[in-house]
Amino acid sequence: MWMFESILLWTLMAAVILSGQARPNMKLNSQSSSGLRSDCVGNLMRLSLDKALAVGNELEVEAVNGTQHIVITARLASQCGYSMESDLSGNTRIYSSLLGCYVDNKDDRIFNVGMRLRIYSNSQSDVVTHDVTQTCSYTPWASREILCDRNYMEVSGFIADAGTKGLAQDVKGNDLPDVSGDAHGIWKLTFYTPEPVAMVLREAEQAGYGLMLTSTRLVVRSPYNTAQTTSEEVGGVSMEVIRVSAYYQTPHGLNVMNMAAACPTGGVLFIDDLISWHIPRRLTPLVDGSFEVLELHMGINGKRLDRSQMATRGYTLSTTHHHIVIEIPVGSPDGHFKSHASDYQYHISYSVEPMLEILWRAKDAKDDIRYKVLFPIKTPLLPQLPHFQESTVPEARMFRCVVGTFLHDVVLKNITFSTGVLTVDATNARGFIIQEHKYANGTKGYSLSVPFDADVVLKHNPELLVTTYLLPLTFGFIILPEETPFAHQVQLQASLQDVELPTIAGTCDEKYFYITVKYGSRGNNFQAMVGHRRLTPEMAEDYQFQENGTHFNVKLPYDAKDAVLELIQTDSLRARVDLSLLDHINNWVLADLYLACTFPFTTTTCYPNGTMTATAVKVQSVPKLVPSRLTLKDQSCKPAFSDDRFARFSFSVDSCGTTRTFFDHYMLYENEIGLHYNKGLYNKGVAKTSPNDPAYRQTISCYYVVNETQTVAATSKQRLYEPKADIGAGQLMVQMRLAQDSAYQLFYQAEDYPVVKYLRQPLYFEVALIESTDPNLELIVEKCWATLDEDRTSLPSWDVIVDGCENPDDIYVTVFHPVVSDSRVLFPSHIKRFSMKMFTFTKEKAVQKDEIYVHCDSVICDTSSRADGSCRGQCVQPTRHSNARQYEGKGAKRARRQTTQQMQTSSGPVELTSG
Repeated sequence: MWMFESILLWTLMAAVILSGQARPNMKLNSQSSSGLRSDCVGNLMRLSLDKALAVGNELEVEAVNGTQHIVITARLASQCGYSMESDLSGNTRIYSSLLGCYVDNKDDRIFNVGMRLRIYSNSQSDVVTHDVTQTCSYTPWASREILCDRNYMEVSGFIADAGTKGLAQDVKGNDLPDVSGDAHGIWKLTFYTPEPVAMVLREAEQAGYGLMLTSTRLVVRSPYNTAQTTSEEVGGVSMEVIRVSAYYQTPHGLNVMNMAAACPTGGVLFIDDLISWHIPRRLTPLVDGSFEVLELHMGINGKRLDRSQMATRGYTLSTTHHHIVIEIPVGSPDGHFKSHASDYQYHISYSVEPMLEILWRAKDAKDDIRYKVLFPIKTPLLPQLPHFQESTVPEARMFRCVVGTFLHDVVLKNITFSTGVLTVDATNARGFIIQEHKYANGTKGYSLSVPFDADVVLKHNPELLVTTYLLPLTFGFIILPEETPFAHQVQLQASLQDVELPTIAGTCDEKYFYITVKYGSRGNNFQAMVGHRRLTPEMAEDYQFQENGTHFNVKLPYDAKDAVLELIQTDSLRARVDLSLLDHINNWVLADLYLACTFPFTTTTCYPNGTMTATAVKVQSVPKLVPSRLTLKDQSCKPAFSDDRFARFSFSVDSCGTTRTFFDHYMLYENEIGLHYNKGLYNKGVAKTSPNDPAYRQTISCYYVVNETQTVAATSKQRLYEPKADIGAGQLMVQMRLAQDSAYQLFYQAEDYPVVKYLRQPLYFEVALIESTDPNLELIVEKCWATLDEDRTSLPSWDVIVDGCENPDDIYVTVFHPVVSDSRVLFPSHIKRFSMKMFTFTKEKAVQKDEIYVHCDSVICDTSSRADGSCRGQCVQPTRHSNARQYEGKGAKRARRQTTQQMQTSSGPVELTSG
């Protein structure tokens, strides 16, 4: 239901400004092409203004009455029969009742309507005037005519005894015709609310009622919602009703006419996209007894439509037992949409002004009644979530989207990015492209393009090589002409595998490590780690850090705190620097470098005066060594200098337990640097020569030939490298493979051997029964051992698995890993997995070889008839015994168990390295 008090707007404001030049007055008719059109629609005259005249200006309407021009105010309009409405586009319609106050009425047959329009643009001095006259002929007057317009109700009745012509009056006093003093005219009125309220003519006019006596008709006009009107429900429809008795004087005496008008203020239903308007079929305030409907018409904007016009537009006019029903689809061409911003969200409404016209006659009387209603309808606000379409092509590195659709009264004002708010002009100036798109149905949308590299785009890396780009947007719109704001938020997202990782390269000279880091696509957005320490500004200064925007360089001495000392020899020291680049957020390793170099280093110096100096080095394989606790053979001879990595001794050849041996041409002096009281450490694969064998022993020697002094070999008994491994191909039915990690998803291939591993680095082996789908078979790894050579029977050897279990004599225990079904493993019983730590064989203080081979004996068991022994299951024994084969020169015989079937597999070589 519309609100009557807000519909009539006599001052119009919109968006387009006309020229301020005054123009000559123009008299127009219905054929005018100046943007003004007037026509007659039944008992109304209609004047239409094109939006080009009205939009952006103030419109003032004057009624022309002879030589006088009366400004039509809202109050005067409802009292004298004028109304006006404008649509969204600015098109304006003005209606005048043919029985209006200022219409030149010729015997209720010919009606001359005059108006003057004043259109103000920038100021009151910039005014354009248009004079409009329209002559209408209307003769099919009914005995009683009721007109319901948007701001007033009008009822007129035929004067049965019209002896004289109605009087034409000049405007007086309050601009209303004064007939109260004439020989005949309206005397008084009695309103029924339902209590009778009597008013003389002037009182009624002052209360806002319009009263007129023409040559043949008595006219009463009332605004809505006055003290003398009532609100009633008729047939379930809200109606505004006025009941009045009008007393009027004629030459033949005083007469009275009982009149009533009932105008609907409700009765509208909105069902999906259909407007359904219901009007009571029996208007009880107007009809008492039975009646028949003579005519029934539907119209739009005051003008009737024929059946073909209605069908084209999808309109229907029907009757039920209680109602007359008009149905109009939302969006029909005779109405218009309007944008709204309710709760800061986009909504639309649809407005249309249907007309209903009925002519009926009481069956027992000759009087007929014409009932005409102009009824503006506006739908409730309809939420209209803007459609958002993204057309981003990640490879083009450009976000593209379209947001819409909107009515043409919506304007994009600004966009809020992650960095702040930008107007449309500022957004385009930044290189982001905003375009407006207009569509054939009168709506529009906006497109936006933003490159991935713009500073308003947020970035993060969900995977190591993948960048996800995020563009959060808030589109800020306004609705004209009110400039009501609303917003729509969206977020665009795209991912690209476009990360270029940083790279690390390094070299060495005789004293220093030189490392260069080249930045990747993310610049220096990483954390550099030197060894186990974060590269801080203090460390960078110590390591001569230099940066140029695309690279950085560091220079580390071989004995830097963050360098790892791996191996000491007679004349050299092997050191390593580990540099890694970590992702700040996910701690991913973006790049790493393990740079190992051999540097010149003198461990023992022999002087002609019989003095010896020797340097012991704490290497990586003995992390718990405290250099200051080292001594010579004579444990009272301690280091002359020591720190956390070095111990330096200086002594004469005839002290500290130094031994002397005579040869033909030289004398040999020997001593030993050791940690004689630490008995807990020993190397895997190394048999101790005695219970008192120290964990650290370094032999130092000097020999003298005539007048020469020479330095001879110095060795240290410690584990030196982190080893490496290869995969061996299995025999026909059983294969043994080396996995790249504990996930057992990726395995080394034949071309990868020899595989290189560090000392104590885990080796992940898998022994599998292949080409068998028998679920009753189970593979049991009976024993595994390591050798220096590919020959399974070669010596030395070391037991890894004994009687299906880990070697109990091994301090680095072999670990069995569970096997579960997955896409690759169909029968977990066909596979066994175990891991061991990389080691090497040493003999008499020397590494025998830098590689090992691993061999396994397996048995295949029938689980449905499992026997004793190995077929009891992996590592299932009644009693555990120490069955480890010790490191020996000749080896030991290995007993073989009788099983269903025994298989042999090997893997290698696995090569030991230090970096």
